[in-house]
Amino acid sequence: MTSPALDNVPDSAKRTDKLTVFSWAMWDWGSAAFNAVLVTFIFAVYLTDSVGAQVDSSRTPAQWLSVAMTVAGLVIFAVTPIMGQRSDTRGTRRRSLAFWSFITFVLMAALYFIRNDAPVYFWVGLVVLAIGTITIEFAEVNYFAQIAQVSTKDNVGKISGLGWSFGYFGGIFLLLICYFGFVAGNGGLLGISTEGGLNIRLVAVLAAVWFGLSALPGFFRVPEIPPSGEKAGSIKDSYVKLFRDIKELWQVDRNACYFLFASAIFRDGLAGVFAFGAVLGVSVYGLNAGDVLIFGVAANVAAALGALIGGLIDDIVGPKIIILTSLFILAGTGIAMYFVEGPLAF
Repeated sequence: MTSPALDNVPDSAKRTDKLTVFSWAMWDWGSAAFNAVLVTFIFAVYLTDSVGAQVDSSRTPAQWLSVAMTVAGLVIFAVTPIMGQRSDTRGTRRRSLAFWSFITFVLMAALYFIRNDAPVYFWVGLVVLAIGTITIEFAEVNYFAQIAQVSTKDNVGKISGLGWSFGYFGGIFLLLICYFGFVAGNGGLLGISTEGGLNIRLVAVLAAVWFGLSALPGFFRVPEIPPSGEKAGSIKDSYVKLFRDIKELWQVDRNACYFLFASAIFRDGLAGVFAFGAVLGVSVYGLNAGDVLIFGVAANVAAALGALIGGLIDDIVGPKIIILTSLFILAGTGIAMYFVEGPLAF
């Protein structure tokens, strides 16, 4: 299956050797520090269960987290469609990836200052986590686009699955380090004080360093793309071009428009699962913080294997069968969760 995106990348911007693919996938390995450690399994749970306990509000901390993530999602929805367009036009895909990755790194490190002994920390932590969710999505727009530079039409599914699996494997290793080093027992094997949430705050610093170091190889190895030759214009011009392209696509291939719309809803649904999976595990199903991390490791193992196997099958049978099968399993599991209760069922 030939992808126009793959065909349109000039040879000067492509590098498909194993070292480059590995360097590119390392960004995904590092991004697990934000997605798995901060948003899903550790910091969001700490924010809603420990820091949020100091807040006197008609809404629960989990509800406020939902509000913050909704606002972040709206910003992502409004801005990301033109980000890739502008990066490709100006030839700044790698530079944009590095910029937004650095901003995300700073925000992750800033979570060190979110203590659990005053209400103000909850609101600050909520804002920082929401902004970080936005900036890492901005970075991902350019990272995902780089797959056209590190793969061919014959192995794009394999490379895509490799990248996803690197993210999950990175999550496995980092979650295990966090569990045994900082969380298990009372401050982990390192014996770190839990006063003021210090052990979890240090987890945020570790996650930031993990992400920063992992992202570096790709910045040096994956080539920058050349400018398209078109004029980038203003932000308004970019939105005008976006709507014009959507209108043309609707006239030429409506199925592609349906897919893009469905894909947006699907990604929002996944974002909800990632943001609230562990929070619901603690607040609704009764897991403790240690159990959540063990669950996180198990989930990442399953996801990593699924990404690798799915990527290989994709190159053989195409993506449609993979997507439909995965959607069926995901929907069935979600429905089943509505009817069960308790840690074991979770």
